[in-house]
Amino acid sequence: MALFTDDSPAPHGARRRRPSIGWSALLIALVAGVILGIMPAPYVIEKPGPVYNTLGSATYDDVETALITIPVETVYPTKGTLDLLTVSLLGNRENRPSWLTVAGAWLDPSEAVLPIDQVFPANVSTEQRDAQSSADMINSQQDAIAAALTHLGYDYPTTVSVVSLPDGSPADGVIEPKDLISAVNGTPVASVAELRATLQANGAEKAASLDIVRGGVAQTVSVTPVDQDGTVVAGVNVSVAYDFPFEVQIQLDKVGGPSAGMMFALGIIDKLTPGQLQGGENVAGTGTIDQSGVVGPIGGIQQKLHGAVENGSSWFLAPVDNCNEVTGNIPDGLSVFSVATLDDALTALDAIKAGDTSGLPTCPAK
Repeated sequence: MALFTDDSPAPHGARRRRPSIGWSALLIALVAGVILGIMPAPYVIEKPGPVYNTLGSATYDDVETALITIPVETVYPTKGTLDLLTVSLLGNRENRPSWLTVAGAWLDPSEAVLPIDQVFPANVSTEQRDAQSSADMINSQQDAIAAALTHLGYDYPTTVSVVSLPDGSPADGVIEPKDLISAVNGTPVASVAELRATLQANGAEKAASLDIVRGGVAQTVSVTPVDQDGTVVAGVNVSVAYDFPFEVQIQLDKVGGPSAGMMFALGIIDKLTPGQLQGGENVAGTGTIDQSGVVGPIGGIQQKLHGAVENGSSWFLAPVDNCNEVTGNIPDGLSVFSVATLDDALTALDAIKAGDTSGLPTCPAK
């Protein structure tokens, strides 16, 4: 039997075979590419979002509006930036990104790929999530004003108000939405932190005495708190209302979540005090804040680091509780300092202003 190769002439009468495997592989790759390009993935993508200078302004409906306005108090000229960072989210349950888009995000250090169930739980609609995010932003703005004015020595009354009761609450039938909680076991409470501390001191499965005001009438009720993952709770969702001595307006549309609190507080302090807190430098940062000035962790820290660099910042203030995500992920050209309180943040800005940041705490190396 005669043998022949693809590049040798075939015997008379034999039909020459044409190589087809290359075309088949190309066709398969083409089909796979099309499928990956249109097939939705069970993920969403976080990427750096818009950056806003709390000392500056933003444009809404073609109108330039200051982010922070203090109408009746003396405000001082500012210089440089105190930038708050945001994260843009690509995808939701109704409109998921393709596998091809997700693959690109996996290769981009400025983006993060998250399971869709982590960001959009099955029992929470996109509208509900957006509404909660908007409420978090509004509350964080009030907390930022409270932290700034507390730091500056202003006194103002506060009240803890019940917003809602979750299903199965131990306070069901006893506490109602709009009730004001003034004390637990005789200890006054004027903040969420104080309420949590008094409940923790009471312990679970033991009745606590709550002083409340309902419809202007003071009364005392009894609630037996329960243990929830190591935390003693009374089963009430609350918010804190502040009666500030003067008006501070914060305007930031279409941005949700509580992570701008620290930067808003710094912006307010800068406007109410002579000079520039950061010496006119461009400083970015992120972190929640409460009335006492405690800075809390946030989501999307890596995307915010990249957003700061892209916007021209050289300095970044990060919550100390986010250090595990910061270490090893700092973009070139950015110096990051860890802060646990508003006072820490002000100390960092003072060092940046002085030109000597050698003594500031940073996130430890891995």
